Amino acid sequence: MSDLVTGDAVVLGLRPARLPSRALAIVLDLVVYVAGYVILSVGLAFATSSLDAAARAAVTVASFVLLLVGVPIAVETLTHGRSLGKLACGLRVVRDDGGPIRFRHALVRGALGVVELLMTFGAVACIASLVSARGRRLGDVFAGTLVVRERVPGARVMPVPPPPPWLAGRFSGLDLSAVPDGLWLAVRQYLTRMNQLDPRVGAEMAARLADDLVARTGAPAPAGVPAAAFLMAVVHERQSRDAARAFRPAGAAPGGAAAGYAQGPVAGAAPLPTYAPPAAYAPPAPYGAGPVPPVGAAPVAPVEAPRAGGFAPPA
Repeated sequence: MSDLVTGDAVVLGLRPARLPSRALAIVLDLVVYVAGYVILSVGLAFATSSLDAAARAAVTVASFVLLLVGVPIAVETLTHGRSLGKLACGLRVVRDDGGPIRFRHALVRGALGVVELLMTFGAVACIASLVSARGRRLGDVFAGTLVVRERVPGARVMPVPPPPPWLAGRFSGLDLSAVPDGLWLAVRQYLTRMNQLDPRVGAEMAARLADDLVARTGAPAPAGVPAAAFLMAVVHERQSRDAARAFRPAGAAPGGAAAGYAQGPVAGAAPLPTYAPPAAYAPPAPYGAGPVPPVGAAPVAPVEAPRAGGFAPPA
């Protein structure tokens, strides 16, 4: 990885191309250019058969310079550093600051490429690329350019482990709107790599993340729930909510009836019976709330929710 700093003080993480991929790209380009030069030479031989030897030699030199020097410069200028060989190998020529190259960069690279690649059969370019820390040949050094890899193998995304079955649906009433994206990312990275950490270090990280999550939700720490299991259950709850919003039918209100169903009484239809809850019925308390007193009992003073920090790592 090459950390290039732009004029705006932005660090670009670019992967410089190494000698094998660059050599393959150059070979592919040379095959195309040499094939085009041979075809053009055959056509010019028939077209200039009536000229003298000096004129034919001048036409041959001009066609050589045009196809093996001028065409590569024009191709890199018009495509911003992506010739046919570089396109096949997933490479691109960029400036030292990560920007696209211009005509002057392609001209310097092409002019020195005649010496490095054609006259020495690539020996000078190979030595310079092996010596350079970023794999640059002399044309790149004098032009201020760098050949980078555009197609970088993507990292495999590890799934978040599922929570224990006894925690399923327990945090459905938890308010997750105040949890920032950075904390979600930290929790997800921990859960996908917790099996690779030292057990004590992993337990301390889980306790810190769980305390931060509890502080953001405003609910007390659940008693008897390990920190890692709490993180799994909350992440699973967030994923379930996101999936419910994503696959909600069009026109359906959140938590309301689906589209196509009447929201009020239908004219001419019999009224629906109403059911009253029993006298001793009390709705279940949501997560984080205190116990609900029975009907008719004396009111109980509200218990202050404990602060974050209820998750402690094992000794």
